[in-house]
Amino acid sequence: MEFDAIFKELGEFGLYQKRNYFYILLAWIITGPIMVLPVFVMGFQNYRCQIPGLQNDSYAVQGKQHTDLIHKFIPLDSDGEYDQCYLYNIDLSKTVFDNESRPINASKIKCSAWVYDQTLFHETFVMKENLVCDYKYKVSLSKTILFAGVLSGSFLFGICSDLFGRRKTILFCIAFELASTLALAWSFNYVIYVVLSFCSGAACVGVFMTSFVLAMEWVGPSQRTNAGLVLGFTSPLGGLYPELIAYFTRDWFWTVIGSAVPFAPLFVLCWFLPESPRWLYEAGKRGEACKLLVKAAKYNGKEISSKLFGDVDLGPKQTGKIWMLFSDRRLGVRTVIIFYNWMVASMVFFGLSLNTGILYGDYYINFLLVTIVEFPGNVIPLPMIERLGRIKSNFIYMGVGGLACLSTILTVNYVGKDLQYITTALAMLGKLFATAAFATIYVLSAELFPTAIRNIGMGSSSCWARVGAMISPFIADTADLVRGTAGTAIPLSIFGGACLLAAGLTLILPETLHQLLPETIEDGKIFTTKEYKEKSKRYFQETRDIIVTKF
Repeated sequence: MEFDAIFKELGEFGLYQKRNYFYILLAWIITGPIMVLPVFVMGFQNYRCQIPGLQNDSYAVQGKQHTDLIHKFIPLDSDGEYDQCYLYNIDLSKTVFDNESRPINASKIKCSAWVYDQTLFHETFVMKENLVCDYKYKVSLSKTILFAGVLSGSFLFGICSDLFGRRKTILFCIAFELASTLALAWSFNYVIYVVLSFCSGAACVGVFMTSFVLAMEWVGPSQRTNAGLVLGFTSPLGGLYPELIAYFTRDWFWTVIGSAVPFAPLFVLCWFLPESPRWLYEAGKRGEACKLLVKAAKYNGKEISSKLFGDVDLGPKQTGKIWMLFSDRRLGVRTVIIFYNWMVASMVFFGLSLNTGILYGDYYINFLLVTIVEFPGNVIPLPMIERLGRIKSNFIYMGVGGLACLSTILTVNYVGKDLQYITTALAMLGKLFATAAFATIYVLSAELFPTAIRNIGMGSSSCWARVGAMISPFIADTADLVRGTAGTAIPLSIFGGACLLAAGLTLILPETLHQLLPETIEDGKIFTTKEYKEKSKRYFQETRDIIVTKF
């Protein structure tokens, strides 16, 4: 008997599963803020060099005397704004000043202290450690290290989940997340911060990944798709929570503390999560699995005998190797295109999510919008991939998203500053369709990789998504190549160009709608042949005939 057949007896999504699923939903919501913490921890607004010897200097002008000192020591850049990294080297015996107290013949030197505009943030880690000018690259590097932790955690906790069980891994990750995020708030230098950020990212994906697997292994086959989709919808909710804290505190320390504390009650709740019965079977602990399934049945109001579990077939274990993805030219081309689509979708998704500061408009409202658009982005694919197919849908999402991002070149260069909200709107459109593309390429990948190599194919695709997230902060930094709003178009154009290339490459892939899933490597090779399509057509026709006859 197949293991999934057990759920027909105890209930596919009964009260017992709903209770556990609720705990996992909370885990996803509470873990969500970790991925967007850099938006508020590493955020900053305008800044300039501190006037030498003026201890109470501030970015805000305090009066005429303060204005004269600013004119005396702070040069202007090509856009007429305060230079952020240089001071005038004033020699009172030689320097000549104009009518506005600006030196005419003074040289410039790099400064080592800065003052910051505190309109948006009273203090962030950037302001605390002065990660500006020659050290600005460290901001992007810290975000990359966070996603390097996510990549490492995917491997590490995936192995732990299989060796020690889902429940123990989830509890460890929650405790590790609580400890590393709390410690993050007391980071006394940059090195400590990035080390703890790496640990926080690893624990974060451990909670996400393992709780998702546990949820799917406790839900019956007919309810798994819906259960997975609902979990996906909860992710944006978690992103809104740290914004609320940041908006009212305007301090990175309290934003981090507020994001860490909920892991304490979450640990208590998840203590009551049961282990996966499927994992218990695989680990040879069939007695424990039987007791757990009988308990679940009673909780669901079902009568079930432990004898039912005597002969359970878990199916063949996957033995696919990564080189098998490239064992045939056709499989290799599809694999490369899928990897690229995953990387681009993730790059644009996180590039816009974590770098809202490059967009025109209010910082907090922009982040709110870039988070909210994830909801329709997750909903749009549901009807489209079933009506238009996976290939056409992904082509539309990547194409429209790419054109939206590329169009910012026009709005930045040919539209007045008072209409730059159009640039922000186009960026939001790009994020919306990147979200939709992310959801679609996930389905397409799972249906294109043959069963024999599906796990390794999906795992490798996920790794390329992490790579996309890791490079996205440095692409966002290209906005600094041109000062002012004009620089905004550079990273958005890179995102747009990458999306258009992904859209074009998608057309090379075969459609999977109404096609049998390929089981073997050979099925993958012949997936586009007329014989395979006829086989799929006959299968679905017979299935429809059975349904019609039955009803």
